[in-house]
Amino acid sequence: MTLVLLDTNILLVPQQFGIDIFSEIMRIVPDYELVILSGVVFELKKLRESADKGSDKIAAGVGISLVEKFSNKIKIIESTGNVDEFIIKFSAENNAIVCTNDGELKKKLTKANVRVIQMRGKCKLDFY
Repeated sequence: MTLVLLDTNILLVPQQFGIDIFSEIMRIVPDYELVILSGVVFELKKLRESADKGSDKIAAGVGISLVEKFSNKIKIIESTGNVDEFIIKFSAENNAIVCTNDGELKKKLTKANVRVIQMRGKCKLDFY
């Protein structure tokens, strides 16, 4: 079974682009286990509460709802420190695939030989 780690911004995609990220991940990686960092959940909550983010605020609320709705299918991993650094370290140590649209994070993950799933053509997910 392959670990697929969800980054904060990929959980904004369902609201912003109408992509069912869970179906897409299942299509790309049939035998997977979803994981999310506690720091990602914190970032989503912080984004939802910020008054100046508009559409991101709504998308973060949807992302939190999805994490709660699929809580029986998503394992939350306790994380500390910088979220991106923890993602890189955790994914490299656990041979996890990271699902993100963050350009800087994708570059760092690629340097660390970590596989990345990203949004393609604003309509699906695919390997970076």
